[in-house]
Amino acid sequence: MPEQSNDYRVVVFGAGGVGKSSLVLRFVKGTFRESYIPTVEDTYRQVISCDKSICTLQITDTTGSHQFPAMQRLSISKGHAFILVYSITSKQSLEELKPIFEQVCQIKGDVESIPIMLVGNKCDESQGREVETSDGEAMSKKWKCAFMETSAKTNHNVKELFQELLNLEKRRTVSLQIDGKKNKQQKRAEKLKGKCVVM
Repeated sequence: MPEQSNDYRVVVFGAGGVGKSSLVLRFVKGTFRESYIPTVEDTYRQVISCDKSICTLQITDTTGSHQFPAMQRLSISKGHAFILVYSITSKQSLEELKPIFEQVCQIKGDVESIPIMLVGNKCDESQGREVETSDGEAMSKKWKCAFMETSAKTNHNVKELFQELLNLEKRRTVSLQIDGKKNKQQKRAEKLKGKCVVM
C-alpha cells in the first residue's frame, strides 16, 4: 500500500518522441510546442483538493531513453498511477512499452488495483498511422488496463485522460473537475468519501 501522503503521484512512460512531455505540458500549462526537446526527468505539480484539504497531483515525465534504469525503477516504486504512451504513427513505440509494463508488474505486484492507462498519442496524424485503434484496445485488454487515444497538439482527450486515470483509483477517490461542471460519474463519485478535485 502506498503511504497516504499529501501527493498523488502519476508517472508517464514511453519511447522517445511519442509526446509524453507534450501531453503533460498541455494538461498542466495548456501549451504545445512543435520542437522536440528530449527529457531526462521533469516533475510537474497541480494543486487539487482532497477531503476539503489541499493535496498535490504530482506528474513525473520520464526519459524516453533506457539510459537510466535505476531512475525508472524508482519512479515505478514511488508512483501511484501510470500512463504508458505510444505514438499511433510508430508500431515500435508500442513494442517499447512491453518491458516497461512488465517492470511495473514486477515492482508493483498486483497491477489490477493500480490505475494504468495505455495512451495512443498523435491521433491527429492519422495519415501516418501504424497502430490501429483496435491494436491499442487489444493490448489494453491483455494488460487489463484502460485505453485512450489522444492528441497533445489539438488538445484531444488530454484532460479526459487524467480524469479517467483518477477515476480508476480505488484506494481513495480522486478526480479533476472539468470546467467547473460535474459529469454524472463525478456526481455519483461525490457521494463517496475522499473526493479530490482540481481547482
